[in-house]
Amino acid sequence: MSNIQNGKRVTLNVWRGDQERGELVPYEIELTEGMVVLDAIHEVQARQAPDLACRWNCKAGKCGSCSAEINGKPRLMCMTRMKDTLTAEGETITIKPLKAFPLIKDLVTDVSFNYRVNKKIKPLQPKPKGPDGEWTMYQYEIDRVQEFRKCIECFLCQDVCHVIRDHQETGFGGPRFMVRTAALEMHPMDTADRREQLKEELGIGFCNITKCCTEVCPEHIKITDNAIIPLKERVVDNSYDPLMWAWRKLTGKT
Repeated sequence: MSNIQNGKRVTLNVWRGDQERGELVPYEIELTEGMVVLDAIHEVQARQAPDLACRWNCKAGKCGSCSAEINGKPRLMCMTRMKDTLTAEGETITIKPLKAFPLIKDLVTDVSFNYRVNKKIKPLQPKPKGPDGEWTMYQYEIDRVQEFRKCIECFLCQDVCHVIRDHQETGFGGPRFMVRTAALEMHPMDTADRREQLKEELGIGFCNITKCCTEVCPEHIKITDNAIIPLKERVVDNSYDPLMWAWRKLTGKT
């Protein structure tokens, strides 16, 4: 943790520009008690650069809007304290937009790619209700998918994924949508089969389990271990396991 004191003048190097051109512009501000990076950006907007574009909403770490790259790491600006980010030696902080998505202006990127992927995923297809007209679920079944419901769609996991950053044309859906698919596939009421879709449309095979997505998740979802790896296992069983293939042929069951 930094030993920088309140009232200290610090420098924000903020990316300014659009898709055609841009640069890091320094802004000097005064550090105050409890200041987070989003507070610092608002200070710049209020006093030095009213045209600085920044997306935000709740300022409580629950909407995912204020994602940015802070000193090279994808983080939520509203949950990143200035005193924990700055160093006594440098006393500067660099704020850039998410790298994986097209830049609109300054710190605002076009994340519509994510919503296009979301539309591809088969929705929940509930099984018929029981004789009593109700569905029956057990607590362990609910616990299994509850973690995935914590996602705030900040898209930090999407941003840090090297497949999306460098090879978006592969069609890989990204960690966020592996999480959503896992929530559906493991839902006790769901009957849809998304294994072929995971393999072909969502490109789960492109993920090489680096766990970088898990490391940046502000909700601490174990994306790799609890979502991606189990989905990979389902796809492998369905498409490549000769014993499973023979069993399906003999029984006619999926």
